[in-house]
Amino acid sequence: MVDIMPKISKTLVEGLKRSKDRVKGSNQIVWDSELRGFGVSLGSQGTKSFVVQYRTPEGRTRRKVIGRFGLMTAEEARRYAKAFLGDVAKGTDPLAEAESQSNYTINEICDWYLERAAAGKIIGRSRRPIKSSTLAMDRSRIEAHIRPLLGDRVIERLRLGDIEAAQAEIAAGATAKPRKGSRGGVTTGGEGVASRSMSTLHAILEHAVRLGEIEKNPARGIRRLASSPKMRWLSQAEIRSLGTALREAEAEFEHPKGIAVIRLSLLTGFRRLEALSLERSWLLEEEHAIHFATTKTGAQRRVIGESAQKLLLDQPNDGSKYFFPADWGDGHFIGVVRVLDRICARAELENVTPHVLRHTFASVAGGLGYSELTIAALLGHASRGITQRYIHIDEPLRAAATAVSGHIAELLNEGD
Repeated sequence: MVDIMPKISKTLVEGLKRSKDRVKGSNQIVWDSELRGFGVSLGSQGTKSFVVQYRTPEGRTRRKVIGRFGLMTAEEARRYAKAFLGDVAKGTDPLAEAESQSNYTINEICDWYLERAAAGKIIGRSRRPIKSSTLAMDRSRIEAHIRPLLGDRVIERLRLGDIEAAQAEIAAGATAKPRKGSRGGVTTGGEGVASRSMSTLHAILEHAVRLGEIEKNPARGIRRLASSPKMRWLSQAEIRSLGTALREAEAEFEHPKGIAVIRLSLLTGFRRLEALSLERSWLLEEEHAIHFATTKTGAQRRVIGESAQKLLLDQPNDGSKYFFPADWGDGHFIGVVRVLDRICARAELENVTPHVLRHTFASVAGGLGYSELTIAALLGHASRGITQRYIHIDEPLRAAATAVSGHIAELLNEGD
């Protein structure tokens, strides 16, 4: 070991040369004169690496390589070492903590994420705690796709190839499952499902790295599968067929809340959960608008047409805060997908989801000659530029909402 202890700098490290009297295979270490425990190691092959050395509370000497010179500057290494040794001074053993994390599995990190996110302790991309709806979707992807393929894998030993292989398996349908009985959802595969599942896993691991639970994210750099966007919407003839099926189903005592939500989705372009979770206090009758406290793109005040507002005001009020309350309990109705499937089967319409109803609203608005900017405002899309921020709830926008919803209502009522 070198007796002289100079300050470690770029010039010093560049000038280091192997001493001829060193034992073969050993490293030569130069310690810093200002930061005790910070040094630079010169290997037998001439490689130069920054190190930190400290004693544990039990008196054991431990050493860690910070990084290699050339990939890390002397000043970067000094800052890292200062923070690292600061933790040691507080009585911790950073290397022991890292070793305790080395056997962390994907299952364990998913449990950690779900628990902390549910408690509001993880901040999402919007710089706010993870929303309950986002967490519900994350939980679904974790249970259906991530745990079955990667749950028992140790994170430290996972490689990017393992992650991308799991993505390929999901796309091929390895985790797909049919619905069991008359209740529960269907677990599907496909490129879109695979890509979104890997996005969820990547985000969970990034949160864990940022909050110090693990040292690295093995999913960083993953190439997620590109999926073809589904551009399905109903033609005018299909809207008429759907209207006929809705009336027939209503006469045969199909669930009235499901029928009402389907109509509302078509008349407004609302997202599925936006329609289902509508609260009575959100309706601003004079403005013909809904005030959403939170949406996919933040709080919004969104206009609706006269046909849509009349539909809401016609809903029975049993004291619930929701326009479409659940059949039991204090929540809102959730069974619209099943109702829509049954009605579309009656109308012989294929591949119709609640999001297709949203696309249909946009398509009708475009067919009536409204601009993309106006349609985006009606749908509540996030602002993409300065101009769109000045789209307010004014008479032209209200008139557009009324014209679009009125046209759709006419098509629904025409039938055959």
